[in-house]
Amino acid sequence: MDIDNNKKPYDLHLCQKISIFVAKEKKSLDVIFLSMKDKTFTTILLALFVMSTAANAQTYQVPVSEQHEKMQTGQYEPTWTSLSTHQTPEWFRDAKFGIWAHWGPQCVEGSGDWMARGMYIEGSEQYRYHVEHYGHPSEFGFKDVLPLFKAEKWDPDKLVERYKRCGAKYFFVLGNHHDNYDLWDSRYQPWNSKNIGPEKDILDGWAKAARKHGLPLGISFHADHAWTWYETAQRYDVNGPKAGVYYDGHLTKDDGKGKWWEGYDPQMLYQQNHPMSDRSWANNSIHRQWGWENGAATPSQEFVTNFFDRTLDAINRYHPDLIYFDVTVLPFHPISDCGLRIATHFYNTNPRAVVFGKILNEAQRKALTWDVERGAPNEIIPEPWQTCNCIGGWHYNTSIYERNGYKSATTVVKQLVDIVSKNGNLLLSVPLRADGTYDEKESLILDELEAWMNVNGVSIFGTRPWKIFGEGPVAEKDIAISAQGFNDGQYSNMDYRDIRFNQTSKYLYVTAMGWPENHTLVVKSLAKGNPYFKKAIKSVYLLGYGKLKTKQTTDGLVVALPQPATNTIAPVIRIAK
Repeated sequence: MDIDNNKKPYDLHLCQKISIFVAKEKKSLDVIFLSMKDKTFTTILLALFVMSTAANAQTYQVPVSEQHEKMQTGQYEPTWTSLSTHQTPEWFRDAKFGIWAHWGPQCVEGSGDWMARGMYIEGSEQYRYHVEHYGHPSEFGFKDVLPLFKAEKWDPDKLVERYKRCGAKYFFVLGNHHDNYDLWDSRYQPWNSKNIGPEKDILDGWAKAARKHGLPLGISFHADHAWTWYETAQRYDVNGPKAGVYYDGHLTKDDGKGKWWEGYDPQMLYQQNHPMSDRSWANNSIHRQWGWENGAATPSQEFVTNFFDRTLDAINRYHPDLIYFDVTVLPFHPISDCGLRIATHFYNTNPRAVVFGKILNEAQRKALTWDVERGAPNEIIPEPWQTCNCIGGWHYNTSIYERNGYKSATTVVKQLVDIVSKNGNLLLSVPLRADGTYDEKESLILDELEAWMNVNGVSIFGTRPWKIFGEGPVAEKDIAISAQGFNDGQYSNMDYRDIRFNQTSKYLYVTAMGWPENHTLVVKSLAKGNPYFKKAIKSVYLLGYGKLKTKQTTDGLVVALPQPATNTIAPVIRIAK
């Protein structure tokens, strides 16, 4: 949009042009204002003038109701302009590493993530497994899986203590997933872990363990997409003996008479009393509709408000410091103010609050903390950000265990170091089985991670990016982010040539992504006469070992590493500044 700065701020023709642009682009005025590069005095006055006359008239297709839960008022208001004044707190920038218990009833069958959707996709592996072991989804649906989620060996205190020993500085739990089942004694969702399944308030147990071990608590909420995600439950088999028999997604409370779920309304779980989205039978169309675009079925105000009420209920009762939404930007953005009001409530109730959003533009990253799923940018990002990743599938997957498909501790450490060098944090999911335990292969990964962290964690926690994030083949690649992220495969082959930097006020830390075979490391960015570190380097210290022999040449800082290697993952060098 061209703005003529010679125009006066009260030029009505120009105001009209901006209003037409806003309507055409379907962007809120405050987002446009935040993203303006040319903030001359006239431009700012003009934006403020238009905002004052039009911003209050902004309407949403599905506005949230505050009939039950009330948004906390205070310093922040539910606008991008107001939320952009919130700064990601320093405690989060210092933390660098968190562990996530991405755990719930979808772990029962051990068939992996999104199984409560996949079990309704005829012919899929999850469908075939479910039919073979539990029955046809017209007779035994996901609602019937819920009582099988017992959490009988779950020990939150022991688990959180273990995660803290591995270096976790914050701890995340699942509040609800796209399956729409609440893992607490929910006031607004009867399909919850206190009523059905474990008969326990899972969030309460996790929250108490996190407080005991001094870890900030994060809760992730995913149920806002149940509306479209569960549309597969409206389907029926096209082939076979059950062809034409509808799955259980159409059932209502009246259908439960005489059943174990009598008194419960399946529509409170499945939320499928609505027409399907465009191209709903195309299994991948949901990804193109994740931002409520491209023909996604519009959710009702009742559904949107129910998610709002449930989320505020959990915030008010369990007092998290972090909230994660598995969405584009915020829940129900841009068709509802629900997400903005949740973020406002959270910021007004907790000055330590961190709210994560995905696929954020530059302006939105000033209001929220950017989350990148299974990937990372290949540059230093000015604002703090986070990668969420998993050593396996998001929900427990037996086949990953059987084929030794977990990420190794070496891979986890390398990705952590790379992310930290770019001003990011890593939130790592370690999948739990339905009974609340991790398997012996995951245990070994945690042991190796703990051993490396015990020696080298000082180079991670409380650090900040250096003048450059790194050098080497991967650092020099043009690595694009795909949608939410999904580029971590580009970082899987880093070796000793890939070197990452970060710093404290006293030290520069240099981490090689492996040990060179000849035990001689050359750091090109620290060559004699380099523009980044102009002091002569006289003393280099290997964490967990001691001083090393070095020589600074015009080709780089040449470092003689000890033989044998002091760990199996990556050497970390400390240089006094």
